[in-house]
Amino acid sequence: MTSALDTVFVTGLAVHAYHGVMEHERTVGQTFLLDLTLLADLSEASRTDKHSTTVSYDQVVDCATRAFAAKRFRLVEAAGGAVCEAILATFPRVEEVRVTVHKPHAPIPATFTDVGVSILRRRHG
Repeated sequence: MTSALDTVFVTGLAVHAYHGVMEHERTVGQTFLLDLTLLADLSEASRTDKHSTTVSYDQVVDCATRAFAAKRFRLVEAAGGAVCEAILATFPRVEEVRVTVHKPHAPIPATFTDVGVSILRRRHG
């Protein structure tokens, strides 16, 4: 029997961190916005209505926030990758995670609405 792949998501999670190549980014920091999309089999949770059978939003937010701000990365690619790895390590029900890191105050001499990266990681084996 094939397992279902359902979605748990958090959009617009604001996290202040010190990522970037420029010195002022690494000393003053800035607020990044994270979008998290987790694919997991939530069929048991939908049948039983038990909190213990799902992937808890508050635990996902805590895990992602800690992983994103744990160290100072030069690249948002590395920070997003760290969040993906932490989520996969913490939540065995999660089969795939996409983390989009928005850097609204990127030091780019241009007018833009948004800039960032989207990192996708899948559980192996």
